[in-house]
Amino acid sequence: MAHAVEMHAVSVMISGVQILRNITLHIGAGEMVVLVGRNGAGKTTTMRTIMGLAQASPGRIMMHGQEVTRLPAFKRAKTGIGYMPEDRRLNPLFTVEENLLLPTWAQGTADASRRLQEVYDLIPEMAEQRARKTLQLSGGQQKLVALGRALMTGDKLLLLDEPFEGVAPALAKRLTEVISASRKQGRSMLLAQSEHGHAQSISDRVITIERGELS
Repeated sequence: MAHAVEMHAVSVMISGVQILRNITLHIGAGEMVVLVGRNGAGKTTTMRTIMGLAQASPGRIMMHGQEVTRLPAFKRAKTGIGYMPEDRRLNPLFTVEENLLLPTWAQGTADASRRLQEVYDLIPEMAEQRARKTLQLSGGQQKLVALGRALMTGDKLLLLDEPFEGVAPALAKRLTEVISASRKQGRSMLLAQSEHGHAQSISDRVITIERGELS
């Protein structure tokens, strides 16, 4: 069976600065990998490169056995990837439900209603808050919305960047529960953290990144 993601000797330079150096990484089907590194180590760039938001040069990226190195981000998103950025990137004036549906509107997803119900089944508190403006939520609640939005398109692969950063312990526990439950549905996952913590107990492997290199 093909890996969900493979990065082969990937390097990335941004504004003349070398961010990633010869990264080789794979995530198996249904596998959860935690990428640990301090701020600036290259975690976010690794995820953005998988998404197609940063350009691998040189190097190759494969998804489910198909090369996507030159495939633009909007086409990669249609292959079943969901991305939860560290800063959430929610529209504060949209309701919870509008934020959840936003990526399906952008992609013209035919089964958006079914996917939305699946997210509500997985995160019932989102259904209860569906009509609230996102700016009315706490930071931790917004993290749950961002995770739910990633789940809307990420039925095969989730990229979760610092999902527990700045979250109260109770909500961090809830995020862990949702991540674990969504993984049991068959998704592969790459989760970035600044330090060892919540996700280690439910992960398959932990990889360290430092100065753009894996160790």
